[in-house]
Amino acid sequence: MTMIQLQYRLTFLTPAFLGNADQAGQWRTPPIKALLRQWWRVAYASASPSASVAAMREAEGRLFGHAWLETDRDQRGDEVAARRSQVRLRLSDWSLGTLKSWDGLEQRAVDHPEVERGRVGPHVYLGLGPLIVVDGATVLTKGRAAIQSADSVDLLLAVPTTEAEQLNRALALIHQFGTLGGRSRNGWGSVRLIPKGGTPALAQDVGAAFTMPWKEALRHEWPQAIGRSDAGPLIWQTEPLADWKLAMRRLAEVKIGVRRRFIFSTGRDAPRPEERHWLSYPVTHHSVKAWGSNARLPNSLRFKLRLDDAGKLRGVIFHMPCLPPPAFQPDRSAIERVWQGVHTHLDADANLQRIPG
Repeated sequence: MTMIQLQYRLTFLTPAFLGNADQAGQWRTPPIKALLRQWWRVAYASASPSASVAAMREAEGRLFGHAWLETDRDQRGDEVAARRSQVRLRLSDWSLGTLKSWDGLEQRAVDHPEVERGRVGPHVYLGLGPLIVVDGATVLTKGRAAIQSADSVDLLLAVPTTEAEQLNRALALIHQFGTLGGRSRNGWGSVRLIPKGGTPALAQDVGAAFTMPWKEALRHEWPQAIGRSDAGPLIWQTEPLADWKLAMRRLAEVKIGVRRRFIFSTGRDAPRPEERHWLSYPVTHHSVKAWGSNARLPNSLRFKLRLDDAGKLRGVIFHMPCLPPPAFQPDRSAIERVWQGVHTHLDADANLQRIPG
């Protein structure tokens, strides 16, 4: 099998809560490989829209390794119980994160009528878990450290030549939309990838290329594309901002605004889900009796920070719709109504603009 080597400079545009076994921030390849697999699936679904999930899983197992495929055979036709990954990753540095204090980083509080004091620190709001409040100050959870914004390493990959084009698309998607680590869907660990050492440029215009009508996407139980409406891809960007601290504050305002569009009329053990529950679950003090407290429904609206051509940071908001699992007994009409409301809300924000990718 012929292999090709690729090299990128990987930089974080926001702090990354990328923990090792001791929950200390550290550069590591497993989460990067997991992110590559995630966006490879999106690239695969776009290239093979009629393929089944089983076919995708088989192709993924053959490329990234597996210990579960029952149909895999080696070059001689013999059955194999496991296969090592054909994609090999290496980092130039495995150092620990050096961001151990949040002093001076938290921005002024933003309005949030649902919290006790009516205001909340935007960073702890978007990073609750890795970040907590102690004596009124935002701090890292005890024993944790984060990887600093602007920290970077060289990422080296060896991939089969036959898979290079598809993996290039996946890496381009990571550059445009990828985030790593704890609370990464809220924009923490925003990744920037720059080819180096003769590595081909990343694919362009991947946002528009990997979209699907958002109501059609709701037929599927996994996020295989960015949604698209009549007005274009469901991707918005903020105004340019001076640094990541301000940009994350802006994203907190966006998230609070989306959630506040849907007001609860019930509290704990609601007899049926309200519209707000379809955004994400669980919700503090607002459980659904049939779902219990252990059910998990991730928010399909995701955040990312990017550098624009002028070197300013912009928050990017994008929607990757998918249908909640059967255990939630999803109400398609209610879910469509909720997300149509979210899209309308974001379109009405004068400081956000739709972008093609």
